[in-house]
Amino acid sequence: MAYQATFKRHEVKYIMNPQQKQAVLDVMQRYMRLDDYGRTTIRSLYFDTDSWELIRHSIEKPVYREKLRVRSYKTAEPDDPVFVELKKKYKKVVYKRRVSLPERQVCECFSRGLPLPVNSQIGNEIEYFRSFYGNLHPSVFLSYEREAFYALDGSDFRVTFDENILYRDYDLTLRKEAYGTPLLERGQTLMEIKTAGGMPLWMCRELTRLRLFRERFSKYGLAYMKIMTDEEMCEEKNENRRILNVS
Repeated sequence: MAYQATFKRHEVKYIMNPQQKQAVLDVMQRYMRLDDYGRTTIRSLYFDTDSWELIRHSIEKPVYREKLRVRSYKTAEPDDPVFVELKKKYKKVVYKRRVSLPERQVCECFSRGLPLPVNSQIGNEIEYFRSFYGNLHPSVFLSYEREAFYALDGSDFRVTFDENILYRDYDLTLRKEAYGTPLLERGQTLMEIKTAGGMPLWMCRELTRLRLFRERFSKYGLAYMKIMTDEEMCEEKNENRRILNVS
C-alpha cells in the first residue's frame, strides 16, 4: 500500500471543550470532510536514551528538536506494517520522515541494535539518528482517538481532533490494547491545524470568535513530566516511611 513518506508543515494546537469543538465542526462542514478512516486509534512508541536526553532537550524549546517513534493505527500483529518515524522541528516548521516495515522486523532491529532493512535516504537518516544517540529504547507508549479532516478545495490544509489521550511507561509494545493514564481532563479535545501555507480566513474568524488561542502542547513532553512528577512523589513517600520507621 502506498503511503506518504515525507511531511513539511506548520502544526498549531488548541485545547477545547465540547461546545467549542462542536462550534468548529459546524463551521467546517462547508469547507472540510472527515477522511475515509473515520475515527481511528493511533498508537505510538517513543524512543529515548536512559537519561531521557531527547525529551529533556525538546521541552527546553530549542530552535531545533527531534524525536523518534514507531506508530501503528491498530493493535499490531507481528506481521502488520508499522511506521518508523523521525520527526523534527526547526523554527516552528515540522518535518516528518517515515518508513514502513513489519512490526516483528522493527522490534528485532531495535532490540538487537541492528540497522533497519531499508535502502533509502530516509532509512539512512533514521540510522544516523540511532547511531548518534546510541542505545535508544522504548520509553513511553502513547495512544489517542483521532478524527482527521481534509480540505475540499484540494489544498493541504488539515484539521485533526485527538481525544482520550493515554500514556504509560511500562508494557511498551504496540501488540496490546490502548490503555494508560489520561493526559487531558475529562471532556477536553486537542485540535491540531496542519498546513504548509496559511490558515484559511474562515478558521481564523472562528478561533477568534471562540477565544481559542494557540497552546504549547507536546504529548510526549507532558507524559514525561507526569512520569517524573509521579517518581518524585513516590520517592518522597518512601523517604517519609523510612523516617517514620527510624523514629
